[in-house]
Amino acid sequence: MLLVRHGKTSTTGTLLPGRAPGLHLDDTGRSQADRAAELIGELPAVAAVYTSPLERARETAAPIGSAVGLRPKVDKGLLECDFGEWTGKELKALMKLPEWQLVQRAPSSFRFPGGESFTEMQVRIVSTLDRLRAAHPGEVIVCVSHADPIKAAVAHALGTHLDLFQRIVISTCAVSALSWSVAGPIALTVNTTGRSLKDLAPS
Repeated sequence: MLLVRHGKTSTTGTLLPGRAPGLHLDDTGRSQADRAAELIGELPAVAAVYTSPLERARETAAPIGSAVGLRPKVDKGLLECDFGEWTGKELKALMKLPEWQLVQRAPSSFRFPGGESFTEMQVRIVSTLDRLRAAHPGEVIVCVSHADPIKAAVAHALGTHLDLFQRIVISTCAVSALSWSVAGPIALTVNTTGRSLKDLAPS
């Protein structure tokens, strides 16, 4: 399973857009999406492409779908975290709040005002990925989502406590690859942005 964060937007690194509609990829983001599509298109077979319903994710999934000859399917389980009242706020302003330290150091104990908790987000994304991979046993699928859900999914695969998930970096349009065996999930690569994906396999 390949997890792809959406490409760069005009708010990346400055605002917390969350689930607000109407945010699109900028020129850099479109180039990043094309590069991700090129990498994924080198793979011998992709069975399905799924995407968060938000525009920036769907615009990232579109060239990937074209590269592998598949129409991306929208799945709400891949949505960004619901940031509630923090949606659309400037990051530099949020960083001044006392709650920001919880977000960074003990996210498992934090719920966004009027929104989702990090724990609920992790349960949601892990359950979604379990459902999608069960629909495609032994096949490669692509899931286009957002930084925090992907970080939470990778943390789960690595056996890392949610309170440490902020140590995982997921860049715009980075590809992370997970596999599953009888022993559980395996992280094949995390935050790949440039190299070939063709040689990824459990060792």
